[in-house]
Amino acid sequence: MPEKKLGRTVKVLGLVSLFTDASSEMIYPLLPIFLSSVLGAGPAVIGLIEGVAEGTASVLKGFSGYISDRFHKRKGLILAGYGLSALTKPFFAAADAAWQVLLVRFTDRVGKGIRTAPRDAMIAESTDRAIWGKAYGFHRAMDTLGAIVGPGLAFLLMWALSGQGDDRYRWVFLAAFIPGLVAVCLILFALKEEPFKSATKFPGLRLAGFGRSYKMLLLVVAVFTLGNSSDAFLLLKAQDVFEQAGISGSMIPVLIPLIWLTFNVVYSAVSMPAGILSDRIGRKETLLIGFFLYGLIYLGFALAGSTLVVWLLMAAYGVFYGLTEGVMKAFVADLSPEEMKGTAFGFYHATDGISRLLASIMFGVLWQLFGAAAAFLFGAGLAIVAAFLLWNFCEEPSTATHPSAT
Repeated sequence: MPEKKLGRTVKVLGLVSLFTDASSEMIYPLLPIFLSSVLGAGPAVIGLIEGVAEGTASVLKGFSGYISDRFHKRKGLILAGYGLSALTKPFFAAADAAWQVLLVRFTDRVGKGIRTAPRDAMIAESTDRAIWGKAYGFHRAMDTLGAIVGPGLAFLLMWALSGQGDDRYRWVFLAAFIPGLVAVCLILFALKEEPFKSATKFPGLRLAGFGRSYKMLLLVVAVFTLGNSSDAFLLLKAQDVFEQAGISGSMIPVLIPLIWLTFNVVYSAVSMPAGILSDRIGRKETLLIGFFLYGLIYLGFALAGSTLVVWLLMAAYGVFYGLTEGVMKAFVADLSPEEMKGTAFGFYHATDGISRLLASIMFGVLWQLFGAAAAFLFGAGLAIVAAFLLWNFCEEPSTATHPSAT
């Protein structure tokens, strides 16, 4: 039986995500500046890179979830995914053109596509349903703790290597391989896979086995994510505001990892309490708070003109992520049959990824043609539409664990 407290599997996967995110987040906040300032890429190109990398690779999440259900194996896919992502990190340092960054970023995200759905299914299977919100909140908190460590290391290295010019980006990218390797070792030697428990025959890769609320939740995810482009654009907006405020060009690459670190500190702090809150008051209510907050944040970015506002908005963005990321996964687990957990997470992540592909491309084009404000207002509007759909068309199951449903 799954444990009513956070067990070994959840804790090991949390550590794996911590080290992997530390690796990725040493690179991610610097990548938009590296692309624009060193390689000369514009907003549309950056949007294309982020959209293709996230969106195309996310299609794999559907298949990896299906495969893990079909063959009742999760660990092999988790290892392959994290291992591939770790191996890509040194190749960022070797990139001399935007198309090369696209190829490496895509490969890195393929690794994410392979591992994510089986990992999320393993968390549900090893945890009592009554604390799914807490379990996913814990995992997001650990993942985001890595996203605090990563930008912190990037800041220190960029500062220490300030005399290296543009080469300092490449040294940071090389160093990112080390925590990724630690994550792979944890999977190999510390993660244990329990036997698959469901006796129900797996129905295959199709939506017919899911209820109406799950299908409507996928629609909500699609609509919301169409307005939720790559976070790289938030960093580009921060860069613009810093430049307009007269901050020197040499300081901006040092400050950007710090502003990303601020976001992740808040995100990590909020994730587990938000998951516990959703266990008590319901997933829908918690997600609605997050969606409305997101709309206000994007409205703020559309109007932002001071560095203080940008810092505050990034902190608020961490609250939004804490309220939604883990809670959405707990909601997916609530609405999916026991024998189709991997497939359910696969459909969810694939929907999110395909929409993110379109969102990043549209956001980049809107920014380039009409300015940053128009792009951010578009995102804010879709968040409100998604909140309406969530409230009216997604019902929580009667077996939900918060008090109002028991």
